[in-house]
Amino acid sequence: MLDVIATTQKQVGIAGLGLATLGFFKWSHRLPRATLVMVVGLLAITLPAWFLWIRVQPTGTSDRAIVVGDDMAQLDWILKTADVPVVGYLCPPNTFQRDSTDSFQQHSADSPKTPVVADGGAQSVVPGHDVDHLGGLSKLEKVLVKRDIDTVILAYRTADRGEFFGTLDTCYEHGVTAKVHRQYADDVLTTRAQVGDLIDIDLEPWDPQDYLFKRLFDIAFAGFGLLVLSPLMVLIAIAIKLDSSGPVLYEQARTAGFGETFPVYKFRTMLPESESTDPIEDADNDRITRVGRVLRTTHLDEIPQLWSILVGNMTVVGPRAAWVEEERVLEEKTDSWRKRWFVKPGLTGLAQINDAKSTDPDEKLRYDLRYIREQSFWFDLKIVVRQLWKVWMDVVGIILK
Repeated sequence: MLDVIATTQKQVGIAGLGLATLGFFKWSHRLPRATLVMVVGLLAITLPAWFLWIRVQPTGTSDRAIVVGDDMAQLDWILKTADVPVVGYLCPPNTFQRDSTDSFQQHSADSPKTPVVADGGAQSVVPGHDVDHLGGLSKLEKVLVKRDIDTVILAYRTADRGEFFGTLDTCYEHGVTAKVHRQYADDVLTTRAQVGDLIDIDLEPWDPQDYLFKRLFDIAFAGFGLLVLSPLMVLIAIAIKLDSSGPVLYEQARTAGFGETFPVYKFRTMLPESESTDPIEDADNDRITRVGRVLRTTHLDEIPQLWSILVGNMTVVGPRAAWVEEERVLEEKTDSWRKRWFVKPGLTGLAQINDAKSTDPDEKLRYDLRYIREQSFWFDLKIVVRQLWKVWMDVVGIILK
C-alpha cells in the first residue's frame, strides 16, 4: 500500500513539474498557478486512494497464502494442514520429492514423485490438491504483488543462506507474513509462543517508532562522526603508510540481514594477504602491524564503518557483522547463530561492551540474542554511552603507557 501511494504521488509530482516547466518556456500553454497547484494536490490525494480501492480483492477472506520451497513432501503436508487458503506454490527448477528418509515423509505417504520444472518448463500439480504451480523462485516478488498475497509458507529442505533467507528478505520488503515449520525454530525469530507445527517468523523485531528514532540517530551519529574525525582519519592514513606497505583501507565482505552480504571498510591493521577464518586473540596474532595494534586497542580502525552506517548497510548498535568466511565457521560451531541475521549488524553491541568475542561464539551469541529480545532506542543509547566510555578509557590507557 505504501509503495502504491509513494509511486503515484511521485508520478503526479513529476507531471506537475513538467506542466510548470512547459508553461514557463511556452506561455501559450501556461496554466494559472493556483489551478496547477490545486489540480496537482487533488490528484495526489485522489489517485492513490483510487488505485488502492481497485486493488481490493473481491474475495470473502483477507488471507491469501502461497507455499515456496523445494521439498515436495513438505509441500504436500502443508497443503493438508495449513489453516489459511493456499492459492499456489513456487519452487526452483527440477525439484524432486525427497527419498523415504525425509522428515516429512510420515505426513505424506502418497506425495508426488513427478519432477517439477519451473520458469518456463513443464508445469505440474500436487496430486490430491487443487493448487496452481505459479513458477520458480524468480517470480516470487511478481506473484506477491499480482495476487495480493498475505502469507508465505516456506517448504525448503534446508535453511540455507541463499534461497531460504532470500525468500524471507522478499517477504520483509513486501510486508508479507512468513511461516515456517517448527523444525527451523533455531534458525528464525518467532513472534511469540505458538501452538502447532507452523510458526510465524518475526521479520521486523523493531517497533516502528523505535525503528524511526534508530535510523535518525544512525544518520546523525555517522554524519557527525565523519565530519569531526576527518582530520584524525588523515593522520591515521599517513601513519599506516609509514608503518607498512599496502593500502590504507581494508575491504571485507560481511554478513547483513537475512544472510546477504555487503562491503565493510576499515583502516588496515594487519599485513596484506594475511586473513584467517579462525578467530584468534589480538595478543596472539603476529600478523597485526605496530600501528594496527594501537588502532585496534582504541577501536579507531573502525571509523570508516561510519560510512556503512550512513548509507544504511549497518547501524550503530546491533550484532557485530562477521566476515562471510568466518560466519560459516561460527554457524557450524554454534546453534541458533542465524537468529542474528534478523536485525541489521552494528558497529557496537551488547556483546562488545561485555567483551564477548568470536573466540567464544556461544557467549557472544547469548549477548546478541538478549539484545534482539530487549532492543529499543533507549537501550541503544545506553550501549553507545558505555562503548564511548570504554573507548575513552582505552585511549587514556595508551597515553599513560
